[in-house]
Amino acid sequence: MTATDPHRAIEAVFRIEQAKLIAGLARMVRDVGLAEELAQDALVSALEQWPEAGIPDKPGAWLMAAAKRRAIDRFRRAKLIDRKHTELEHELAVNGEGRMPDLDAALDDDIGDDLLRLVFTSCHPVLGPDAQVALTLRLIGGLTTEEIARAYLVPEATIAQRIVRAKKTLAEKRVPFEVPRGEERDERLAAVLSVVYLIFNEGYAATAGGDWTRPQLCEEALRLGRIVAELAPADPEVHGLVALMELQASRLAARRGPDGEPVLLLDQNRARWDRLLIRRGLAALTRAEAQNDEPGPYVLQAAIAACHARARTPEETDWARIVGIYGALGEVMPSPIVELNRAVALSMLMGPEAGLKIVDALTTEPLLRDYHLLPSVRGDLLAKLGRAAEARAEFERAAGMTQNERERRLLLQRAADCAS
Repeated sequence: MTATDPHRAIEAVFRIEQAKLIAGLARMVRDVGLAEELAQDALVSALEQWPEAGIPDKPGAWLMAAAKRRAIDRFRRAKLIDRKHTELEHELAVNGEGRMPDLDAALDDDIGDDLLRLVFTSCHPVLGPDAQVALTLRLIGGLTTEEIARAYLVPEATIAQRIVRAKKTLAEKRVPFEVPRGEERDERLAAVLSVVYLIFNEGYAATAGGDWTRPQLCEEALRLGRIVAELAPADPEVHGLVALMELQASRLAARRGPDGEPVLLLDQNRARWDRLLIRRGLAALTRAEAQNDEPGPYVLQAAIAACHARARTPEETDWARIVGIYGALGEVMPSPIVELNRAVALSMLMGPEAGLKIVDALTTEPLLRDYHLLPSVRGDLLAKLGRAAEARAEFERAAGMTQNERERRLLLQRAADCAS
């Protein structure tokens, strides 16, 4: 084992525990920026101690304890000056004798679902929509600024600035760490749904690293989505998002081969699809469709996923219906990515030439300039048309654009197959 291996293992554990750690700390200190700093302090402590002592049985509890000690030390050294002194006196309740209660006991107080509170806090209207999503993905999803930038197809520096400004704004405005009620909650719902879905997507198809999928992120997004559905039972888009995530998550086990390699949709063993998740997803979709005759983006995307879920084999897939739904989705949510997906569905219905015409028209789309799936899809269609040399070049270009190691290997293999 090299000297860096323990650190890599510790960083992997931290990434798993990071969201819950920051959420718990944010509830305690009422400052998401400070919470992230304390979490990073705990990581430093782990990097110092775990290589010799070993990773503890409950690493999350260890990290929380380390961060809590750091918070207590910080507040005590500062003697709870200025805003923190006032806030802690009110939040932790000064007793009748005027003495502060035990800080350890006060910071152990658990008042509910911290992750959900963190999502709604990060989606406060004092922040713009882009900042809301970027901050929540950073704090909840544990995504790096590079990963968020790739998800949004914008420069990394732009995302970094959004996150820094967002944390500063929340601190300056003293935004309460809570799940709002009534109209205030409804105002933040669209941003919350967007964040939850982006977290799910990062778990379903990781933008970077050595893993093709990150199931824990999918599970966390599903859990949050189900909770939001309980908070807003009359909103069809909430149930549409839950349906979409349930149906997509049903394929997770089949998306990876024995060694973790990617398995594409048409090659998956559908016996490995989770039938319980499919039933739950279809039930949520039925509930969403019954609430509104004009489906929104999440309901439409769930309807597409349902077409795949209902097909026992790839040949039974209702591609005509999928093409139609993508057309409707493009009207309510115009996007070159939606159009790219419609091209794929159209190629399955009418042949690769039909899909290639749409894809070729998208090659000049600025938003897709760094989107690796554009050359990947184009390579697939060219290969089906027997244009092997062109297909190989497209697969190689896509491989050079993706940051996911598993996906890069798949694309390079597909490029090599074109030369054989």
